[in-house]
Amino acid sequence: MNLLELATGKLKKRNGEPIFAEPWNAQALAMADLLIKSGRISPSDWAESLGAEIAAAAAAGHPDNSDTYYNAALSALEHLLVTEGSLSLQELEQRREDWEHAYLATPHGKPVSLKHQAET
Repeated sequence: MNLLELATGKLKKRNGEPIFAEPWNAQALAMADLLIKSGRISPSDWAESLGAEIAAAAAAGHPDNSDTYYNAALSALEHLLVTEGSLSLQELEQRREDWEHAYLATPHGKPVSLKHQAET
């Protein structure tokens, strides 16, 4: 199995449940893996950033569970993308706003699309 298969939910636990609770959990890790393999970030930078985000979550009193872990992974990924220059803080905030508007405008049960958001 590769990370793409994980991200699309094809790898199952023994009890038949997906390994990841949400597709974005696998997608965040797949993006980090791709950035490492492409040389955009180093494995040590990823480990340090993820560790710092997990420590910050623990210090803030967040529970030690998968939601906290994947939110820390997403924050670490965002931090590294800004630090290495792929995104500015303004672009990151704009993307968050775009997603928020898109999911609020998406009917229940339909896939969220940034294209849909841009058309409204």
